[in-house]
Amino acid sequence: MDALDREILSQLQDDGRISLTDLASNVGLTLSPCHRRVRDLESSGAITGYHATVSPASIGLNFEAVVFITIGRTDAQTIADFEAAILQLPEVVQVERFFGEPDYMLRVLTKDLESYQALYDQKLGALPGVLRATSTLVMKKLRPGGKLPL
Repeated sequence: MDALDREILSQLQDDGRISLTDLASNVGLTLSPCHRRVRDLESSGAITGYHATVSPASIGLNFEAVVFITIGRTDAQTIADFEAAILQLPEVVQVERFFGEPDYMLRVLTKDLESYQALYDQKLGALPGVLRATSTLVMKKLRPGGKLPL
């Protein structure tokens, strides 16, 4: 990956809907070589997809919590069962597994506190292997999503 590829990635992070013509112009290429580079970046896995960023509040998801999960047993089957189960909960929009404690960090979106409490009481605590779940509420997002430093 050279500096031109990094500039293409930077431009696409800023605007994933930019036309190839505008992208080529912005990075100083003609259309054909720019298109070839974008296809190569997609094929190599450097570009993993394109998507729309949706405002949670615009669809009624006004409550956000970060949940830290500690697993009581860390055998392979318990981990596999927990991970399969957590991926079935649409309210859990991000999952990270950590070394050490806690074992997982979840980003959870619900419509309100009551919906979150129901999720926490009925589903999160009942996930396979969960020893402890600790929540903290998101007060403010300073850098949502974030751009990779290219």
